[in-house]
Amino acid sequence: MTKGIGVRRIGVHLGTAGGASNAVERAREIGANTFQIFSSSPRMWKAPKVDVAQAARMRELRAKHDVGPLVIHTSYLVNVCSQTEDVRKKSVDAFRGEIERALAWGAEYLVLHPGSWKGLTRDEGLKLAAESITKAIEGLAWQGTGFEILIENTAGAEFSLGGSFEQVAELVARLRATAPVGVCLDTCHTHVAGYDLVTAEGYEETVKLAAATVGLDAVKVWHCNDAKAERGSKLDRHEHIGQGTMGVEAFRRLVNDERWGHCAFVAETPVDEPGDEERNVRVLKSLVG
Repeated sequence: MTKGIGVRRIGVHLGTAGGASNAVERAREIGANTFQIFSSSPRMWKAPKVDVAQAARMRELRAKHDVGPLVIHTSYLVNVCSQTEDVRKKSVDAFRGEIERALAWGAEYLVLHPGSWKGLTRDEGLKLAAESITKAIEGLAWQGTGFEILIENTAGAEFSLGGSFEQVAELVARLRATAPVGVCLDTCHTHVAGYDLVTAEGYEETVKLAAATVGLDAVKVWHCNDAKAERGSKLDRHEHIGQGTMGVEAFRRLVNDERWGHCAFVAETPVDEPGDEERNVRVLKSLVG
């Protein structure tokens, strides 16, 4: 265990019922000092405009209570490497909206699943993803805001871009000249994609692989999710911290590793019953130190 460990940013994905700024108060209530939200319905293309008063209140509350970073997760519909031109165009437009809302809310990070390249080659998918993201952010005033798009690794399903650290690194490299870009790693995705985060030796090897590909400094957020499925299964099924196939020690190792001291740790665990969000935050916080 690391001595003199710094304050960890630990939180959870929260709903925005009653106004997005309420998520700041909700985060504080459950003991979180960072959080993630959707900026609109994750299953609808059309999104409402940002309420200016809500955005101002969000900034005010976050500054007052030192809650951050604010992470926004992109809609599940967005597929920036779709083989279908219509879907790709809708995705570019929707993702541009996500960026605009993230900037309006003052979010530090916008997490994106790279998408599915089914019907194409992986290289074609990679090229389309980079082009689509570049097009989406073109002309927007993000410079000097500290805002970054974070490419998230995926569970490794067939045709899913980002199922390996190498694929994430390739996409990030293509975007560096045109967009503010970093990386989000998901523990469940990493585990079911075949990487070892569970054993001490395997964990060290996985960190070395991350360092050699995406680079440790580029990783700004860890999605902390235990897994219902076995390692290498490619099945993306999240479980409560310590109750899945990864186990609690994997998360203890992760949150105490100073190489990730700059990261936010955000749970996307199930909400099976009231209080689950708070319980998962409490478990993660209990592992630090």
